[in-house]
Amino acid sequence: MTTPSFDARGLQQRLAAQPLVQLTLVRIREFVREPEAVFWTFFFPIVLAIALGIAFRGGGNDPVPVAVQAGAGADGVAKVLRNSGRADVQLLAEQEANRALRRGDVAVIVIPHSGAVRYRYDPARADGRTARLVVDDVLQRAAGRADPRRVVDVHVTERGARYIDFLIPGLLGLNLLSTGLWGVGYTVVRMRSDQLLKRYATTPVRRSEFLLSFMLGRLLFLTLEVPLLIGFAALVFDVPVRGSLGTLGLAAVLGAFSFTGLGLLVASRTRSTDGVQGLMNLVAVPMWILSGVFFSAAHFPDAMQPLIQALPLTAMNNALRAVLLDGATLIGVAGSLTIVLAWGAASFGVALAIFRWR
Repeated sequence: MTTPSFDARGLQQRLAAQPLVQLTLVRIREFVREPEAVFWTFFFPIVLAIALGIAFRGGGNDPVPVAVQAGAGADGVAKVLRNSGRADVQLLAEQEANRALRRGDVAVIVIPHSGAVRYRYDPARADGRTARLVVDDVLQRAAGRADPRRVVDVHVTERGARYIDFLIPGLLGLNLLSTGLWGVGYTVVRMRSDQLLKRYATTPVRRSEFLLSFMLGRLLFLTLEVPLLIGFAALVFDVPVRGSLGTLGLAAVLGAFSFTGLGLLVASRTRSTDGVQGLMNLVAVPMWILSGVFFSAAHFPDAMQPLIQALPLTAMNNALRAVLLDGATLIGVAGSLTIVLAWGAASFGVALAIFRWR
């Protein structure tokens, strides 16, 4: 790979006056000249929201997917389930039914056996437990069971309680993390590996100004990034925005500051792009899993909760959800934002102390 041309004298002249402003403008120009970076920052979260919003659109009345294992009595059981309208039934041989269950094509296998019924399902899967209850209720009622107590169902569909409402703040937090790490950290290491950073050492620019230019450039793009995703979610999926836009904006700014600081810290000494990718995955992947992006962090054991709640992405997601869905005020999310700010300040401070041009 050839080293890009570098006008050291021209850079010195531009940086001699208002170095931070000039460096920030450089960051902005670099970003807008890379279509891939623009797509991953602004449009990929929308694509992900569309895909997951369709996949988990909250069709609570959809028939449960069921396999009836072929054999004696299977046709009658399958007919009862189909007539109920509550089950999407496939009549399959034993091997085909087991394969469908493994692949997730069905949630439960119904096996008629000597006048009884066996259910094969994975109790660790919520859809399996639900399908088992639905199928059993249909078959028991068809056999003559009557409830001793009258029950009335009241169905509620509330904005803010759907999966898409839970997802959008998590996607925003994830995007802030990803652009802070990959958009900033990877760029710094690439400049170092291409021998560009060492040429900055010949200019009047300070390390603090260089690192702050990444921070400012990242914050400037928030003015498009956050309104684009939140506006799309509100328009297409009717996701509520119940809190103050000012509080939401401040939370996003602190999140971008925190994750950009993490990106600069990871890149402060790393020399190769391969090395920084490994470090960024080491930082990001645990938060993708633990911090409640796609599902609630409450699913993890209580012993892990103090660690999970101390992670910056967990605190960021908690604050965003509280503002968007619950209408929380700045005081209400102050604890979460304090965690986010602390991570950002500590990361940027350490990065500034250990950063090297070479």
